[in-house]
Amino acid sequence: MQEKKTMAWNGFLGLLIVLLLFVLSGLSIAMQTPVGFAVGALAILAALVVWTGLFIVQPNQARAMVFFGNYKGSVRSPGFFWTIPFTSKPNVSLKVRNFNSKQLKVNDVVGNPIEIAAVIVFKVTDSAKALFEVDNYMEFVEIQSETALRHIASLHPYDNYDTNGTSLRGNTDEIAVELQRDLQGRLAVAGVEVLEARLTHLAYSPEIAGAMLQRQQAAAIVAAREKIVEGAVGMVQMAIDKLKADGVIDLDEERKAAMINNLMVAIVSEKPSQPVVNAGSIY
Repeated sequence: MQEKKTMAWNGFLGLLIVLLLFVLSGLSIAMQTPVGFAVGALAILAALVVWTGLFIVQPNQARAMVFFGNYKGSVRSPGFFWTIPFTSKPNVSLKVRNFNSKQLKVNDVVGNPIEIAAVIVFKVTDSAKALFEVDNYMEFVEIQSETALRHIASLHPYDNYDTNGTSLRGNTDEIAVELQRDLQGRLAVAGVEVLEARLTHLAYSPEIAGAMLQRQQAAAIVAAREKIVEGAVGMVQMAIDKLKADGVIDLDEERKAAMINNLMVAIVSEKPSQPVVNAGSIY
């Protein structure tokens, strides 16, 4: 099933025919003869038949023409039209819509329970598929959106701590593109185009949220310590090279080790270091 255009005439022409038939019926009945009554009745019946073919198409909507079970085509142009009588005309909105999914509880690729939700921006591009290929295209969009969201969440970890790769938290743009592509493949059968799909909620489930927060804090502390130690080593090396280059003091290995130890403690320590004045020789 695929959308196609159908013939529809100006609705005011059909309305004019209806009015003329009513006028004809009135004049015929006014004759007060059996023939006049018969002609008047037939004119009224014909006017009612023609009336069934009149319909209105609102902006950003489409009307599918179904004549006794046969799809004849769709009318997308807004206006007042007249088509074959006794044709049903189901309406489909072509406007851009938003669908906010519920917060789903799923497991990521490593088995951590997480809560996830998304917003889907879509519109109908094929009225025939939306009406006749699926039972209810809005329910179809809702179910398939949640299915695609669960699928994408199960393919990636919530976060990458020790390895490189795509994660739900760290690669939101890539995840959005992947979700949109997956969802478009699922909704194409319903004549729906996915304009955007993006995560709106992402969090660990309450039962593990505290433990994962401690893990994140620990990872942040380790990363900060690595930077501090790296900077401290550079500063100590620079101090030793500067003293040696300026000839301020000639340090043997033991004194150099003691100075390195003192400098590393002073730089790396979280608390302010307390200086110790040495009045004699370390020897």
